[in-house]
Amino acid sequence: MGSKHLLLVTYYWPPAGGPGVQRWLKFTRYLCEMGYRITLVIPENPSYPLTDETLLKEVPSGLDIHRLPIWEPYTIAEKFSRSNKKFKAGQFDKTQNQSILSRISIWIRGNFFIPDARRFWIQPTVKYIQKTIFTSQQLPVLITTGPPHSVHLIGLQLKTSNSTLQWVADFRDPWTEISYFSELKLTNLARKIHYQMESAVLTHSDLVLATSYSDAENFRAKGANAYCITNGYDPEDLPEASSEEKDRAHFTIAYIGVLEQLRNPVILWDVLEEIYREIAEFRSVFRFVFVGKVDPKIILNLQNRNFSSNIDYKGYIPHRKALEEMNRADTLLLTNFPDSKHKGIIPGKLFEYLASAVPIISFGPNNADVSRILSYTSGGAHFGYKDTSALKEHIRELFNQWQNQVPRRSTEKVYEFSRKNLTLALTSLLEQELN
Repeated sequence: MGSKHLLLVTYYWPPAGGPGVQRWLKFTRYLCEMGYRITLVIPENPSYPLTDETLLKEVPSGLDIHRLPIWEPYTIAEKFSRSNKKFKAGQFDKTQNQSILSRISIWIRGNFFIPDARRFWIQPTVKYIQKTIFTSQQLPVLITTGPPHSVHLIGLQLKTSNSTLQWVADFRDPWTEISYFSELKLTNLARKIHYQMESAVLTHSDLVLATSYSDAENFRAKGANAYCITNGYDPEDLPEASSEEKDRAHFTIAYIGVLEQLRNPVILWDVLEEIYREIAEFRSVFRFVFVGKVDPKIILNLQNRNFSSNIDYKGYIPHRKALEEMNRADTLLLTNFPDSKHKGIIPGKLFEYLASAVPIISFGPNNADVSRILSYTSGGAHFGYKDTSALKEHIRELFNQWQNQVPRRSTEKVYEFSRKNLTLALTSLLEQELN
């Protein structure tokens, strides 16, 4: 790679909260420590679904930051329906639970705002970069990260007009295979345009990064020069594990993050009801903690469960506080969509879960990438959404281990997924593929 000057274009940046911001916030920190010069282009007035002001403290000093105005139709749409706030975060209700207004909003979103509602940022950003940043013969290496995939179209236009530009397209989630793509109520024409845009990005970029092994494989099948660099964790973010902080009086299962209807693990609620009914001691010590936003319809269902009084809803809290709750738990819950086409989804929280050394219960399709990582690190157990008997036996075993105070597992293999280690892998890949 001829230049150690990187131009990063991203929609999500502090004070944005949630998992979307973490990947490049951490990469930029360690890239700066490794001697890279980074120019950052972000929106000036974004409409983030979540904010976390504490993340502003993690922004590395020395970044050359350019903030450009953006117009987003979500600001108008949210006045008509609160559901539209969920849509911009990629969260969709099951079809049977969608109101007529929600269905209309989704149809408009899917067919009039292609590839997404941040498309109005494309042209102004392209013009600004060409005029203000591309002012010398030696161009920086361009990195675009999406979703939103409109950001990749910025990269595509810059690449098309600057043939010597080296461009890395980072997909934190896939495009046409993203979990909610089938929920967008697309016409045949809109679907065709999405596929054409995705193909153009994959085949024109010099390097494509994916966050899962399956996604990288799928991108390669579509003609991309694709590699997997997963998300990870930062050891400095993790609270020290101490016996004083641990709630020894309760057997606690915790879920960290947003839980929407399409990933609702009903099988878990059914099994917990059975165990709660059958084991008296479990009833007296069991506690379930939600840290993050839970869909109201899921809450309504849980209110009718026999263990409803044992549930604690903490809502969204700053990232570091969420990590403390994670560390206090005795078991951590991870959910994915049930269909096999989603086997490549690796939630970013998985790696912080693994670093905590707390046993993980994961749900999703068979042969999922998550299952592969859990097996490699001995971090927990993965179940399908019909594995009732195996799940019940496993939770009973975890409860027995808690009663006997079995120590936490080793996290030796987990260090491979530390943010610094992953940044080293990124720099090696840049040197290898962009020379």
